[in-house]
Amino acid sequence: MSDLFQALFVAVRQACTSHAWSRGIELARSDGVDGVEQDDEQVVLLVKSPGQTVAPSVTLYPEDEEWVCDCDSIADACEHAAAAIIALRRARKEGKALPVSARAGGRLRYVLVAENDRLAIERQVVSSDGTAKPLGASLGAVLSGRSDGPAVEPTKVDLSIDRLLGMWRVRSLTADRLSEVLSLLARADDVELDGQAVVVMDKPLRPLAIVEDAPGGGFVLRFTAPPDFERVVMAGLVCCRDSQGARTLWGVADPDLTGLRLEHLPRQRLFGPAMVATLVSKVIPELRDRAVVDVRTSALPDAVSRQPVRPVVDIQHRGAALSLLACVEYGEPACARVVDGELLHLSGPIPRRDERAEQRVVASLREQLDLVAGRRSDFLGEEAVAKAEALRSWAGVVRGGALLARYPQRPLEAELELDPDHFGVRFAASSDADLTADPAAVLEAWQRGSEHVALTGGGWARIPRDWLGQHGHRIGELLAARQQGGSLDGCGRVTLARLCDSLERPRPLSLRSLAPLIDGFSSLPRVALPSDLTATLRPYQQQGVDWLCFLRAAGLGGVLADDMGLGKTLQALCAVSGRTLVVCPRSVVHNWVAEIERFRPALEHCVYHGARRQLDDEAAITITTYALLRGDIELLAAERWDCVVLDEAQLIKNPDSQVARAAYRLEAGFRLSLSGTPIENRLEELWSQLHFTNRGLLAGRQSFRERYERPILAGEAGSAARLRERIGPFVLRREKRQVATELPERSEAVMCCELDEQERETYEAIRLATKRKVAAQLEQGGNVMAVLEALLRMRQAACDITLVPGHGQRREPSSKIKRLLMALEQAASDGHKALVFSQWTSLLDRVQPQLDQAGIDTLRLDGSTVDRASVVERFQAQGGPPVLLLSLKAGGTGLNLTAADHVFLLDPWWNPATEDQAADRAHRIGQERPVMVYRMVAVDTVEERILALQQRKRSLADAALGDAQRAASLTREDLLALIG
Repeated sequence: MSDLFQALFVAVRQACTSHAWSRGIELARSDGVDGVEQDDEQVVLLVKSPGQTVAPSVTLYPEDEEWVCDCDSIADACEHAAAAIIALRRARKEGKALPVSARAGGRLRYVLVAENDRLAIERQVVSSDGTAKPLGASLGAVLSGRSDGPAVEPTKVDLSIDRLLGMWRVRSLTADRLSEVLSLLARADDVELDGQAVVVMDKPLRPLAIVEDAPGGGFVLRFTAPPDFERVVMAGLVCCRDSQGARTLWGVADPDLTGLRLEHLPRQRLFGPAMVATLVSKVIPELRDRAVVDVRTSALPDAVSRQPVRPVVDIQHRGAALSLLACVEYGEPACARVVDGELLHLSGPIPRRDERAEQRVVASLREQLDLVAGRRSDFLGEEAVAKAEALRSWAGVVRGGALLARYPQRPLEAELELDPDHFGVRFAASSDADLTADPAAVLEAWQRGSEHVALTGGGWARIPRDWLGQHGHRIGELLAARQQGGSLDGCGRVTLARLCDSLERPRPLSLRSLAPLIDGFSSLPRVALPSDLTATLRPYQQQGVDWLCFLRAAGLGGVLADDMGLGKTLQALCAVSGRTLVVCPRSVVHNWVAEIERFRPALEHCVYHGARRQLDDEAAITITTYALLRGDIELLAAERWDCVVLDEAQLIKNPDSQVARAAYRLEAGFRLSLSGTPIENRLEELWSQLHFTNRGLLAGRQSFRERYERPILAGEAGSAARLRERIGPFVLRREKRQVATELPERSEAVMCCELDEQERETYEAIRLATKRKVAAQLEQGGNVMAVLEALLRMRQAACDITLVPGHGQRREPSSKIKRLLMALEQAASDGHKALVFSQWTSLLDRVQPQLDQAGIDTLRLDGSTVDRASVVERFQAQGGPPVLLLSLKAGGTGLNLTAADHVFLLDPWWNPATEDQAADRAHRIGQERPVMVYRMVAVDTVEERILALQQRKRSLADAALGDAQRAASLTREDLLALIG
């Protein structure tokens, strides 16, 4: 072995890892190395590895002590390089020039045959002795053993061609598929056309375009085939023969100029003297991509004169965008422009190209303006303003520079017209009052955090962010409240007054009448009470009546959200005037009748209810139910009411419900909603009530979510305060501890119950099964309803396992019922009366027999009770039964049960407001004894987690109506956490 090969052997050995060298020895010993070719500079070998379809190719360069392998290894020397040098060394010692693998298969030959408009491709396997056998199946089938065929040693190119032909399922090709196959055949080593060797070229053939002098002046451009052109094989494929006689196969670059279609085009075109510039600057540059241009005249100059090269930026407005086109131009004025690397003649002289100068101009455009020459770029917002600023100080040529004035350097300024009958806002540039932006667009940009806004007519400017931070929310509310012609509704006038205060500008005189609403009700005019009123109002009730009458006179509506038991019904009866419709739950219809007869006996009233119901036009007050409102809305909406009162208005909390939509349709001069719990779960519930009382006060639902609900839930500073300011004049909420100071104390306590062993086992089994089931349902796209259903079973098991379907009967009472019996026996023996609430009548069914067995006299009120008033009267009577069992739904509202001073809530509910309503049946005006409220909770169950959730619910109402800065609503995550 020569010294060169020995040095290369040592170099490969040193570069290999021990593992790679060991693998190389194994491959060499397995007779997997086959020599391909060698010359004075290189040796090419194929290394066949077990399990590999394609043998990697290793090229050795002995003189340079270098080697290359086309495998995917990133190592300096792979196992294939090691095998190649080891096998070569062994062959040289044996006196052979190259190693020959006994396992090596033949190489592929591609035989091409033109058949009309198709090119047939046949493959042959050529063995080392030159014998050729046809490959009758796909290469993949032969290699995998699915089909018989000669042994073959394919290359990567062979596999690529095989996959392509297999994908097309053809053995002959049309012109539209030639390019993909030709690019692969160009890398194949053995190709024949019509029985003769041919070299497939990897680039397309271009025709020859000759420019010559034309007789009589000017120039003629003619097309011809290249000088080595031999024949057209088929459409899109031609055969040539080079100067050494070798045949080459070319794809066609442009069928319109080459091959079979050449005869369909004019073979020459005349360019007169006036078209010389077009020929030089346009036609010939464009032809260079389609043909080989041969200029055979000295009369056609490369360039006419030298012209300066300069950068130019053309400015336009395309919609809201600042549109910039950076150009490289010759001459002043411009005579030519560089477009896509070619010179486009504009007018005047033809310049001599200076590509170095062009490159310098291109680089300066990129460095100074970050623009790409020849490409139009559009910029919006901050980028547009920054580009305009850069162009002001740029030294190049700017066309359309006057448009830069539409990008003022200072923020826009707000101009306000603070007239409630013609409110307006205008955002304009201080430098040019004609540069304005749409106010809605300014507010939208501010709300999404953008710094810039598009100007009317094109251009961009900075918004007055600091000013909007102080006044933007009110401006948005005023624009939403603006009616046709620019006048503001009553709600908008309140906001306008507050805007004037924050701007330290005087309120318009026409707003003075609204001052009591804006200034915290302190200056509300005292109204005279109805002459037929038989009650003496408390001070806070008088203030409530004053507020309601003020709203009514101003054409506004309100939400009276006093705590339960503070006399909302009485205040409403003092404030209504004219023909009034009262909508309430069926369970409290008799309460309204009783209150009217008690406090305003002179008022004519009728109850619109029952199968023979009909409206009484003479009645001052018509009382109906929410169910009838929904069913008879066409009739009720057709009536013109002076006042409409919704009692327990939380029943329209869902704006999409039929009853809410029906309520929105009622026409009235004064709309009033009464609810001790205007917010139970979501802020949207408050939106629904205010949408009824003051349409447009909180804009649309989507706007309300974006402006208030989402910021409050996210804890955004000031968001809750903005909502309270907005609704403050239209919502009156007093708590009993604030105004009814004469009420006795109300105390609350949690009464814990321990589950016995059987109950605990049942509960845990339900909890674990529930957790698995819910997880599976949610993975399959289940919704929150699946979680609620699961939680229902867990809550039932915490109270009494017999409530859970499928868990049979248990004779003895549950642990919670036993604890309740002990408490009720003690309360009754001490002379107390108690209310026992549960959401499940089936649980009351379990409690009642135990009370009877203990000798405790009991009454019951639920959805099946016919004479509710009689039940209440018997319980309230001196010496009446000491215990009243109530369902949470039937007994939670509309009842006065001040005879009781103990309240037991058997099963905690998600919403604390619902429980508070129930407790307020006893803790209300007329109660003379302290009231004790017990929440009965099974230890270490879902009920304990519900108590924590209740506190979060309270924060939601506080955020809108109180002082809290954060709020939360019942979410999917809340429910999942409850399972534990």
